[in-house]
Amino acid sequence: MAAPQLLTAYAGHWTGDGTGVTVILPPPGTVGSGEVRGGAPATREFALLAPGRLVERVDAVVLSGGSAFGLAAGDGVMSLLRELDRGFPTELGPVPIVVGMSIFDGSVAATPPGAAQGREAALAALSGRPFGTGTVGAGTGATTGKWRGALDPGGLGRATGRAGDATVEAIAVVNAWGDVLGPGAGLPPRPVAPFGRVMENTTIAVVLTDARLTKTDCHLLAQSGHTGFARALHPAHSRYDGDAVVALATGEVEADLDLLRAATAEVMAEAIRGAVVKPS
Repeated sequence: MAAPQLLTAYAGHWTGDGTGVTVILPPPGTVGSGEVRGGAPATREFALLAPGRLVERVDAVVLSGGSAFGLAAGDGVMSLLRELDRGFPTELGPVPIVVGMSIFDGSVAATPPGAAQGREAALAALSGRPFGTGTVGAGTGATTGKWRGALDPGGLGRATGRAGDATVEAIAVVNAWGDVLGPGAGLPPRPVAPFGRVMENTTIAVVLTDARLTKTDCHLLAQSGHTGFARALHPAHSRYDGDAVVALATGEVEADLDLLRAATAEVMAEAIRGAVVKPS
């Protein structure tokens, strides 16, 4: 098996015609939580991420196009992980914990990603193929600026930072109703109503750290990821976005949680901005 492409996780894409899937496979034992702040989420297994729920570990996160239809990509990842004997142990065998988040793209009217495409993205992750950014994987059909009636570029971005001995990495798929703001940029002009395409948006993201965190800590880290949304998107967390963040901790090093949260907000904003910048 090839070396992980992310911090300590395997990640891979399936890229189709105007849509795609991105799968992140953290190492066994990874603790996870998450939070939704947008008004129109398309998610899978998010309820179990709440602090206080029985399951603490996450086996995979699947980012996909196709809105709620695209959540079916998680089925292919789940079946592959069962073949690999990964998942929450039960008397009848392991049940893989596969969290899903989807954006609304053009495949909703055509052929959204399904189980086969999710499996392909997971196999790409395990094979160690290069993990690209931009209009690949789940970012393939993403656009931004729709509150102005525009279809500016969106995509998938990633960024990495540090908080003491801990490292934090963010992967964001930016399909926002609002605009992406550069560092120190002023707010864009308010659009004239009506506010463009109101039902075809969402920014979804994963935060991955090698810090040793509890499930509640991961929930707080996901909240800080949303702080990064607010720094790099305007408007963020609208009724027309399904904005959601999953935070994963692999537990290798000790870290100060508040310093880690501060770094996460900055790294998330950088990943969002990077999603709409073409690689040089």
